[in-house]
Amino acid sequence: MKDWQDDVFESQGTDNRQGIFDLVRKLLAHWYWFVLCGGIGFIAAYTHLRYTTPIYRINARVLVTDQQSNANAMGQGAFGGGNLTSYFGGSNSVDNEAEVFKTRYLMKQVVSKLNAQIKYYHPGRVRDIEIHRPPFEIMLLDPDSVRGGTFVLEALDAQHAKIRQEGGFSIDVTYGNSVRLPGVGEVFISPQPQFGSIEGPYKLSIASLDGRVGEYMGRLSITINKQVSILNLGFSYPLQRKGEEILHAVIQQYMENNLRDRNAIADSTIAFIENRLLYVGRELGDVEGDIQEFRQDRQLADMSAQSQMLLQSSNEYVKQLAEVELQLDILDTVTTLLSGQANERVLPNAVIPEDAVFNGQVTQYNALVLERDRRLLSATLDNPAIKTLNQQLNTLRQDMLANLDNTRRRLTITRNSLRQKTGQLDRKVRDVPAVERTYLDLARQQQIKQELYLFLLQRREETAISKTATISNSRVIDPPKSASAPLSPKRSSILLTGLLVGLAIPFSIIYLRDLTNTRIESREDITKRTQVSIVGEIAHSGIRETLVVTPGSRTAIAEQFRALRTNLTFYLKDPQAKVMLLTSSMSGEGKSFVALNMAMVFALSGKRVVVMEMDLRKPNLSVKLDFANKVGFTNFVIDPSLAPSDVIAPSGVHDNLFLIGSGPIPPNPAETLLSNRLNELMTNLRASFDYIIIDTPPVGLVTDAQLLSQHADLSIYVVRQRRTYKSQLQIAEDLYRSGKIKQLAILINDIKPRGGGYGYGYGYGYGYGYGYYDNGKKDKPWWKFWVKN
Repeated sequence: MKDWQDDVFESQGTDNRQGIFDLVRKLLAHWYWFVLCGGIGFIAAYTHLRYTTPIYRINARVLVTDQQSNANAMGQGAFGGGNLTSYFGGSNSVDNEAEVFKTRYLMKQVVSKLNAQIKYYHPGRVRDIEIHRPPFEIMLLDPDSVRGGTFVLEALDAQHAKIRQEGGFSIDVTYGNSVRLPGVGEVFISPQPQFGSIEGPYKLSIASLDGRVGEYMGRLSITINKQVSILNLGFSYPLQRKGEEILHAVIQQYMENNLRDRNAIADSTIAFIENRLLYVGRELGDVEGDIQEFRQDRQLADMSAQSQMLLQSSNEYVKQLAEVELQLDILDTVTTLLSGQANERVLPNAVIPEDAVFNGQVTQYNALVLERDRRLLSATLDNPAIKTLNQQLNTLRQDMLANLDNTRRRLTITRNSLRQKTGQLDRKVRDVPAVERTYLDLARQQQIKQELYLFLLQRREETAISKTATISNSRVIDPPKSASAPLSPKRSSILLTGLLVGLAIPFSIIYLRDLTNTRIESREDITKRTQVSIVGEIAHSGIRETLVVTPGSRTAIAEQFRALRTNLTFYLKDPQAKVMLLTSSMSGEGKSFVALNMAMVFALSGKRVVVMEMDLRKPNLSVKLDFANKVGFTNFVIDPSLAPSDVIAPSGVHDNLFLIGSGPIPPNPAETLLSNRLNELMTNLRASFDYIIIDTPPVGLVTDAQLLSQHADLSIYVVRQRRTYKSQLQIAEDLYRSGKIKQLAILINDIKPRGGGYGYGYGYGYGYGYGYYDNGKKDKPWWKFWVKN
């Protein structure tokens, strides 16, 4: 199984290679068409380049920087270190900036700024050439309403010109004045002497604003390098300088819009701060008024200091009250001592330190008591001195009690006063937390409003300062510059494409012609479809005569018949093998032509040859030789009295060549061929002739050839180039496989060397010029190759 598969694969590979070789051979056979079409394609490509407007690529690079670094002062100043764009929904993404470049709004601004709705051309016979700086300028007074149009401006003199349009519109204009154009509206024409004088006609192409914006947006391309936040901008335009100006205007307008947007954020921030300052200022004034009213009502100068003083006063009063109470207790004790003792005793000194009189009395009293006690040591109570001392003590005691009573009344008054003041202070101390809380609430509100007000004032100044330092978040790192070589058309690519297209046309025609051809074109068409061997190949005859093999003929086709004679000897090795039968798939494939010339080539070699015209349905052989076909095979079958010699007639072209005509056309040709008289005739012919050639009807139409093949030693199946269908080879293959016709071989007839795949000399190597024949007639011209034969 593996060996069989290898053989199949090897056979398929060989067939594929052979098919490629055949195709290459056919292509090389028509090399002149490739040269002609390739040259035409190259010339067409060159003409296309000559009259095609080149498009140049203008490139620029923009670095998108971080907005935080540029707006740091404004961002941190206004909102505590945050980026303004983060508060107002902005983004510094390079993708977002790329989308901004693609917006119609930006391109519309550029078109309006450059007055790009108008293009100026120098008219040409094939194409118009655009002008970058014309010597005049047309301004559109209402660009949004322009529908578009094409006009031609012709200078009349230094101050006047004529504008005309196809369709009959024409108007004379004066430079420096406005004029109305159809589809455009009011325009203003002004000369530009710095760019030269106005000479010759100028073509004006005016487009609508949206149309020009759409065109420029289509010419703009943007790629992103996210690793370094760089935008690669590209713009395609026929004029290099103008394309650079347009791309430069796009970048500048983008940066202006970006700066305006960022300043708008700062302006909005300042306006917001101003509004907040007014509101917070009013709130701060209200709170400060409430504090003033509260302090006035509560008589507060300093709440903390006054609270501290109140506590200190209360403590002082309590302390003084305690001292007064203590002094009253001491007075009561001293009074009890003075008024209740039987014998005088020494009183404590400095009982009432602040009463110097009482202290003096106590000192005097104690001195008298001590004096009296000392004298009582030596005297009695009745002693006048003791009595005097007692009287003095008694008087002094009364004075002291009177003094104590006055002091008591005074201290009582002081105590009552202190008690009243202490009560008042206690009530004030109890009210301090509530007053202080209310005051602290008001003070806290005042502090908050005041800090917010100061904060807004500071941020307003910082924002105003940062606005003056605002710059765009992008910068140009590579300004617009046009490439030196045009983007399109690519000269080498166009020329190569033109050449390839030119070469592809004959290739496609030849390939499709070969692919769609259902008729035999080459030897390989036969070998791929049948196992029947090929006995010979006969070229196309350039003459109309049927008999091309004549004595002394040295034409190529005569040599091919001689080669066929040689090949047939290998098939007829048996001395008894004399009979050759010729058949085909259908009529018109040259059986009679081959039969006669094959018989002639054998006759020229000294062999006696008889040709049997056995096509009883449509005899053609006798017609070609102008032979009177009155008595023939049909007569021999019908009339038993006729001998074989009665139907054999000389051909008239060679002494060794004889002919048996078909005779009258019978009503039943197939039954006629089954007659026993045919066997008798064939036996006689085998004894009388060296070779017998039988011309039969096409085997693809009737069965006559199969009936006659039993008498043949070799059956030759004639196929004709560009006449026999490839599918008809299956007939020969079926006859060969089934054995219905013994020893079958194929003969290829009417081979045309040009474009037919047989341009290699047919494998015989005679070296003859097959385009010419001895009769002086030339083969079909090469330029008629496209007409099928």
